[in-house]
Amino acid sequence: MSGTMKFNGYVRVRIGEAVGLQPTRWSLRHSLFKKGYQLLDPYLTVSVDQVRVGQTSTKQKTNKPTYNEEFCTNVTDGGHMELAVFHETPLGYDHFVANCTLHFQELLRTAGASDTFEGWVSSPHPPLPAPAASPLPSPFSYPPCL
Repeated sequence: MSGTMKFNGYVRVRIGEAVGLQPTRWSLRHSLFKKGYQLLDPYLTVSVDQVRVGQTSTKQKTNKPTYNEEFCTNVTDGGHMELAVFHETPLGYDHFVANCTLHFQELLRTAGASDTFEGWVSSPHPPLPAPAASPLPSPFSYPPCL
């Protein structure tokens, strides 16, 4: 991918909220509730080029969680950042709910001549359908931004 601009620098991401979250068919397969309606226990992960740099706390029984949590990291030759939402389950792997990928190249283009990009970014497309199974490691603790 020659000619693709890579990002080098410091990234600070503030996760505000997630709206319109819906359980997936996979997460409803054993549900006693009406199909299509179930409150989730969502948390969000932040990854840069498939390397996890943060994870929010889990919010209980909501489809519109508010986080207001911040994650910071230094990035070298970064291509994209992924935000992924999961439903925490008491047993087994947590269930994938939705994701959004932000390409640093697009954010830098939006920033223009500025050295920084600061702004609200909404997902340009609806959430992707969940895979049949989505293994996810145990939650990690991350230090606060300095």
